[in-house]
Amino acid sequence: MLEISNKTNLLEQDNYKYSLQDVEEPNLYRDFYTYEDVPKIAFNHRRVPMGMPKDIWITDTSLRDGQQSVEPYTVEQIVELYKFMSRLGGPYGIIRQTEFFVYSKKDREAIAKCQELGLKFPEITTWIRASKEDFKLVKDLGIRETGILVSCSDYHIFKKLKKTRKQAMDGYLAAVAEAFEAGVMPRCHLEDITRADFYGFVVPFVNELMKMSKDAGIPVRIRACDTMGYGVPYPEVALPRSVPGIIYGLQHYSDVPSEMLEWHGHNDFYKAVANASTAWLYGASAVNCSLLGIGERTGNVPLEAMVMEYASLKGSLDGMDTTVITEIAEYFQKEMGYTLPPMTPFVGQNFNVTRAGIHADGMLKDQEIYNIFDTDKLLNRPASVAVSKTSGLAGIAYWINTNYRLSGDKKISKNDALVVSLKEWIDREYEDGRQTALSNSELEKKIEELSGNRFLRS
Repeated sequence: MLEISNKTNLLEQDNYKYSLQDVEEPNLYRDFYTYEDVPKIAFNHRRVPMGMPKDIWITDTSLRDGQQSVEPYTVEQIVELYKFMSRLGGPYGIIRQTEFFVYSKKDREAIAKCQELGLKFPEITTWIRASKEDFKLVKDLGIRETGILVSCSDYHIFKKLKKTRKQAMDGYLAAVAEAFEAGVMPRCHLEDITRADFYGFVVPFVNELMKMSKDAGIPVRIRACDTMGYGVPYPEVALPRSVPGIIYGLQHYSDVPSEMLEWHGHNDFYKAVANASTAWLYGASAVNCSLLGIGERTGNVPLEAMVMEYASLKGSLDGMDTTVITEIAEYFQKEMGYTLPPMTPFVGQNFNVTRAGIHADGMLKDQEIYNIFDTDKLLNRPASVAVSKTSGLAGIAYWINTNYRLSGDKKISKNDALVVSLKEWIDREYEDGRQTALSNSELEKKIEELSGNRFLRS
């Protein structure tokens, strides 16, 4: 049968209808995942077309998946993070949604306080157990959408749930029916999709979800969850690890619209950001992230990374205020006691610090030589240099001015007595055999000593 595709607007064969394969034994993809070895990446040389949607956006899981991996946040901290996300996402809601727990009194208090702010973005959603009581709870809270877990790999269906594929699918569909009955839009989290039988379970299951959605007149959002970070962004990779294949397949064989398709990844193999960008490029409108990448095990897709990816792909920030990223990082460190590795992109203490002497010399002449972009403008983080034996008076003065954020008439010159004294101490350090650059903490401690606490980090 030939039909016009709503996706490509081309006449296509419509004979790819996949039925549930209710197998007796689980398909664990042992060719890829032997457990005793590093997972293998197999190629089948099948390409799918790239097709980024007109509108792409970010959703957030900092208060759900992120919070599961650290000490629980207080109500006040949740409210502050919510306000940060609203400011960062800008007036057009590039950070479109964020999800909350609902079970404790504290969870519900945090939701209420965030609702009271009256902010349009990010939209407040939830994550719940798939039960009638929980759907009613979400409805009573005045929340439109909720996430529910629908694990889709045989690892989960057979080994954790102790069910067959049909039993699992029937249970999931019953839960979605209860969501519809409660008048709540379900967001189905297809857990462990990169180890799932894509054509034997995922596509038939999602096809049923789309039918139910059409009959109920209520949308269903599909979140493809790379729970273990096994996804691979390269073209021509075989399923189930192919991110292009998963996104294309959900659209082409299950008719999931881009605006209802979301990617959720983890960073176990350092591919979280690349996989999320690939999901955008191949048709998913949304990528799910967490602030600073905080999440289970190696973490989720860092939200601030996808802000930069968005700007790179779209050629515009579209109203996002990237200076808020620095405020978020400082809040996590100062108010929440979170330690950020100093080399973390965009937010780490040293992410735009030049250490090599020859590089520092270039920085002093023109920041653009060694700085990735105008970090002072975009992140309120001026570029800096590490102080070493080659820094000279000018380099030391530059470091002090940038480290302590001194501007205008507060900036000090290379002839300042503090700079001269500090250089004398630095010269003695290297005369005694030191080879490495001085750390920020060493310099700050010595500056406090030499200046009589004239300079203190706020």
